Amino acid sequence: MPTEPLDRKFEAFGFHVIKLKEGNDPAAASEALRAAAEVTGKPVVILAATVKGKGVSFMENNADWHGKAPNDAQFAAAMAELKAGLEKLEEN
Repeated sequence: MPTEPLDRKFEAFGFHVIKLKEGNDPAAASEALRAAAEVTGKPVVILAATVKGKGVSFMENNADWHGKAPNDAQFAAAMAELKAGLEKLEEN
């Protein structure tokens, strides 16, 4: 059974749907959570289009990493990239 259009399926079950085109954008995700908190009387679902592995150069959009754990060296490299990305966000 196809899953698309997912938003209409949730709406058919009574959900309020919030769609994010940039699901990796922290500000957009934060705004979606604020908007969801304001909805009353029905469940809320946030559908976010994201880049899998975002922030780790060797994992971004690489399906080989789906469900795969990194080795120690890969983990260290990934954490260093994520830390650098977080520091950049905190500067703004």
